Amino acid sequence: MNKIFRTTAIILTVAALVGCGGSGEKGAQKATTTMKEVEKVKVQTLEKERIAKSLELSATLEGYETMNIAPSITGHIEHIYVEVGSRVQKGSMLVRMDQTQLNTTRINLNSTKTEFDRVSALKQSGSISQQVYDQTKAGYDQLAENEKFLEQNTFVRAQFAGVISGKYYEDGEMYAGQPILTLTQISRLKAIINIPETYFPLIKQGMKVEVESDIYPGTVFPATIEIVYPTIDAASHTFQAKLNIPNASEKIRPGMYVRTRLAVGEVDAIVVPYQSVLKLTGSNDRYVFVVDRDRSGADDTQNADGNIARRVAVTLGQRFDDRIEIIPVEADALKAGDQLVVTGQARLVDGATLEIVESEN
Repeated sequence: MNKIFRTTAIILTVAALVGCGGSGEKGAQKATTTMKEVEKVKVQTLEKERIAKSLELSATLEGYETMNIAPSITGHIEHIYVEVGSRVQKGSMLVRMDQTQLNTTRINLNSTKTEFDRVSALKQSGSISQQVYDQTKAGYDQLAENEKFLEQNTFVRAQFAGVISGKYYEDGEMYAGQPILTLTQISRLKAIINIPETYFPLIKQGMKVEVESDIYPGTVFPATIEIVYPTIDAASHTFQAKLNIPNASEKIRPGMYVRTRLAVGEVDAIVVPYQSVLKLTGSNDRYVFVVDRDRSGADDTQNADGNIARRVAVTLGQRFDDRIEIIPVEADALKAGDQLVVTGQARLVDGATLEIVESEN
């Protein structure tokens, strides 16, 4: 009896499995779909705004002119007239090198000058040929140039007013090519700023720039754009501009870190809530998430199966309280009408399925 019961139970079980095979497969697919994680988010439609635009960029100050004092002749250093921190004027004596070469050249020059004067007198009387005269004059001119060169490199003078910012030798040492001193101008400074390429048409030579340092809170140092570099860096998508910064008070110095602010007029920009912009861990890279329409999903925009997250790399522009301008790294990555994720973005990854629970215009 028990054997008959067990046989009957097996037959009924097999029949049930065969009869439900099709619906079981659909059920498994439905379960898989149900298990797919859906992120609920709030979005905001992007619109371009007209803003009074100013660029704030950091920079490091440099002396407008910096010169390494390195004579073109080698030999012993007879005397160095300055120390680090010494202020010098243009033409001030800095270094006196060994004078042997200069004195020898001067002796030869005086001898050649005597010969040249004699040949010149004979040339006027027609007693010598033009060739002899030309050869003598060439020898004299060459020695005169050599004497001038040696004098400039034996008695080394400042080419501009500034401060000695480095000293690398002492009196009596053998000079062999490394600079003896460094002369830096501090009454006028310069800085190089890197500007996003989108502003290239707006930046012009002569534009005014404000420079600020945390060392002097509330103090603005005026500057001018002196050079706009003509090329764009392909890696950073920025271009450079050189600032000319008068510094008669000498409050700011080469090497200081400063912030620069440059008004570029009114522009159309994308401004978003500050908290919608995320930062990549371990770097300064910024990004946002926008909603992409998954064409394989449903047509209803509120349907989670029809919306996916797309990550867009951006750089930050001007801040307005709790809102900030964003500039896409790829020029066409953002446009007016895109839906920006403003709540729930911290949980997202690129390609995540979204359910839009609220949309702001």
